[in-house]
Amino acid sequence: MSISPLPGDASNDPPHLASSDDQTGRFVVQPNGRIRPLSPHLQIWRWHVTMFASILNRMTGGALSVGAVLVFVWLMALAFGPEAYATFIGWMGSPLGLFVWFGLTLALCLHLTGGIRHLIWDAGRGLSPKAADTLSWASMIGGVVIAVAFWALLFSSGRVVL
Repeated sequence: MSISPLPGDASNDPPHLASSDDQTGRFVVQPNGRIRPLSPHLQIWRWHVTMFASILNRMTGGALSVGAVLVFVWLMALAFGPEAYATFIGWMGSPLGLFVWFGLTLALCLHLTGGIRHLIWDAGRGLSPKAADTLSWASMIGGVVIAVAFWALLFSSGRVVL
C-alpha cells in the first residue's frame, strides 16, 4: 500500500522543478524543502493607481499613529496645567506645528476616503480595473479636497491664524 506525500512535501514537486541545476533564478527552495517559483519583482509589474492608493492608505495609517501620540501629548499638557498647555499650544500654533496638523488632517482624510473605497469594494462594487482606478483617483482627490476645505474653513473663520 502506497502512502501519498503530504501537501507541501518536496516530493510533490514536478520532476523538472526538483533539480538543483536551475540557472534561471526563477525558483527558490523554501525552508520546508519545496521548490517554488519566485514572485515577480516590483520592476516587472506595471504601475497602477490602485497600487499607489493602497500604499498611500498604509502610509496614512502609520501617520495617524503619530497623530495619536500628538493627541496624547496634548491631553498630557492639558492635565499638567496651564503652563504646560501654553507651551504645547505655542509649539503647535507655530507655522511648523500648523504644517504638522495639516499633514495629519490630510492623512486622516485620505485614510477616511480610502476606507470608504474599501467598503465599496467589500460590497462587491467597483472591482473592474477601470472602476477600481476611478475609485482610487476619487478617494485620493476627495481626501485632498476635504482636508484643504477644512483648513480653508479654519483660516476663514479666524480660528487659525499664522
